[in-house]
Amino acid sequence: MHPIGADGAPRAEYARRMQRVLAHIDAHLAAPLDLKALAAVAHFSPYHFHRVFAGWMGETLGDYLRRRRLEQAAALLRQRPQTAVLSIALEVGFGSGEAFARAFKAHYGHAPNAWRRLRNPDQACRNLDQDGQAPAREDGGTFPTPFPQEPTMMLNVQVMDLSAVRIACLRYTGPYGAPVGEFWAHRFVPWARAQQLAPAPRYGISHDDPSITPPSQCRYDAGVEVPERFVPSGDATVQQLPGGRYAVARFRGTSSEIERAWPWLLGQWLPASGYQADDRPCFERQGPGDEGGGPGLPFTCDICVPLRPL
Repeated sequence: MHPIGADGAPRAEYARRMQRVLAHIDAHLAAPLDLKALAAVAHFSPYHFHRVFAGWMGETLGDYLRRRRLEQAAALLRQRPQTAVLSIALEVGFGSGEAFARAFKAHYGHAPNAWRRLRNPDQACRNLDQDGQAPAREDGGTFPTPFPQEPTMMLNVQVMDLSAVRIACLRYTGPYGAPVGEFWAHRFVPWARAQQLAPAPRYGISHDDPSITPPSQCRYDAGVEVPERFVPSGDATVQQLPGGRYAVARFRGTSSEIERAWPWLLGQWLPASGYQADDRPCFERQGPGDEGGGPGLPFTCDICVPLRPL
């Protein structure tokens, strides 16, 4: 994101309003999303909202809507190999299969069916073309290739029903990996301590797949469980992390190791489990007694993937 306006309370209010808009967009990708309706969500004047949005996000509202719809479609193409491309196109808000196919090929370099065939369903995070190269993005760059899967990696995975949790979050936008750890250490942990929330369970929510979304635009929320009456400060927001059935994998290791644990869980454990991932966010959860880690140090957490039957 590219914040605009003054520091302090006005900037925090802008952040809260814009986060409401982004959450509304993700929840209504299949619906018509015009400027006037989204301006009302943010309580901004429709006349100024498109400039406010572009200044804050670094891209126009139309470009953002198109990108999010295509990214959601790419995720669904991978998660639901038997679902017709037209059904997915309609689910993310395209009016026809032809319009969707043109937009998808312009963005990812392949037609939807071809892109789906290039994805090995047993390696859910792989994004290679037939010649071993990453498909080109519309800006001329390539999508990153995630860490290879490790056949020997084994985690203790349990299928559990988790309760919904109310959390206060700070948003990070950018590449995953080490920068996320720096965000926790230098921004989130000091904020949580100042709010006297440090002993509560903590959550890390990765909203995007870096093999689908350019790393600079990947979204991540660092969160902590809060009571019902908690009122956020600064540019923090409050959200409800949905309950339901999850695969919960107990992890202990470093930040580089957890980047290899996710592909193992999604690419090897999940296809043999009798479940598929649904549309709720995946997250990492740390209890008060878990090791916090640090640069190069191990930490412990639960890796949680939302499930539904095949």
